[in-house]
Amino acid sequence: MPSVIIGLALLALWLYCLFDVITTPEENVRNLPKFMWVLIVIFLADVGALTWLLVGRPRTRHAMYAAGSGGWAPSGDAPRGPDDDPEFLRSLERRLRDED
Repeated sequence: MPSVIIGLALLALWLYCLFDVITTPEENVRNLPKFMWVLIVIFLADVGALTWLLVGRPRTRHAMYAAGSGGWAPSGDAPRGPDDDPEFLRSLERRLRDED
């Protein structure tokens, strides 16, 4: 029974890494071309999956949404919402004063 559980866990790890390699944008893959990582994960199974996690995967999830890849990446200085934006709060105060 424990060998079945270990086998299922290794299969889940392998599938997770395979889908992760496939869905990671080419420009965010580290150290090797994406095609090579797919082959390594497929043919080396669990060793390839662990190697992908340690060496090939992007360091952070935010790297996948970097502005260079056409996505949006929140920066540390940018407001996260309208209530955090000082310019929006100033304009709101001006509008409220004008209505009184």
